[in-house]
Amino acid sequence: MSLEERDDSHVLVAARDLSKVFPARHGLFGHHAADVRAVDRVSLDVYRGETLALVGESGSGKSTLGRMLLRLIEPSAGNVEFDGVDLMSVSGESLRKLRRRMQIIFQDPYSSLNPTMTVRAVVREPLTIHRLGSGAERNERTMELLRLVGLKQELAGRYPHELSGGERQRVGIARALALEPDFLVADEPVTALDVSVQAQILNLMLSLQEDLGLTYLFVAHDLRVVEHVADRVAVMHRGRIVELKSRVDLFKKPQHQHTRELLASIP
Repeated sequence: MSLEERDDSHVLVAARDLSKVFPARHGLFGHHAADVRAVDRVSLDVYRGETLALVGESGSGKSTLGRMLLRLIEPSAGNVEFDGVDLMSVSGESLRKLRRRMQIIFQDPYSSLNPTMTVRAVVREPLTIHRLGSGAERNERTMELLRLVGLKQELAGRYPHELSGGERQRVGIARALALEPDFLVADEPVTALDVSVQAQILNLMLSLQEDLGLTYLFVAHDLRVVEHVADRVAVMHRGRIVELKSRVDLFKKPQHQHTRELLASIP
């Protein structure tokens, strides 16, 4: 079934008229800045098993939108449904259970990992927080996750600063997978990495998606990064989605001027 033919039963995440306004900070000498509308009435669906790339320049609102889909940021207006459940209407234990199915991979694997915790402790922490399994079972699951992302077992006792950038990002991915999520927001996951390492991480993510049936929202500012991983691409500009189509169609027939500018900027 093509992406265009999918119906509502194939939608995992549905956003409707999402907006986020950040209140202005008062400047020096009593100057008043305008409120910042980071996301402006955005609606989109993320289909089960797909990679939807969300692309735009810095400040376009893409990371804010990604976090609102996980309810890590509360929207100013609009609604998000996850697997048919209204995220805005749940709280407490119900929200806690849903959060196990939605995780995020951060851009900077160094700043997102606790420098005082070993790799083993970082990956095991979500299992501890959600009280899943016994201590022995958590340890076994932790080592399984390290194998899954291609990390050697001897790295389990090391600290983040002792790892390479690619290894740290693999730890971040392992941590995100600990609770067996369905949906991952990957927020610029390879931007901080060397080009050769970027390809390794992208291939790892594709392999994990195929093996685990994952659904990705892949946030990026570089169309070149998503060219080989995305099923569909949504282009954001000034808080709005200005174009959304299949990867092939977007690269062949970009319609919006901003999309054409992004494509022209690829070396």
